Amino acid sequence: MKKTNKPFEEPVVIHEEILRKAKLALQSDRPAAIQKCVICGSEAAPTSNEQLCWVCRRLKISAWRDSDQQMTAQE
Repeated sequence: MKKTNKPFEEPVVIHEEILRKAKLALQSDRPAAIQKCVICGSEAAPTSNEQLCWVCRRLKISAWRDSDQQMTAQE
């Protein structure tokens, strides 16, 4: 095994106050409570007002689009 002549590097030490503030900042970025989809129970999309996951929301939009097309065909 070859030995390399790397200079000794001191470990980086972070001041405890800076570390504490960083941990608090990460906790405040998390949502308070993860909402569940009312249809399937998976995690709801953050932009959904109806508490739907992105899959159920997309299916709902597609169903609306299909029903609108059927209504115009019947008229």
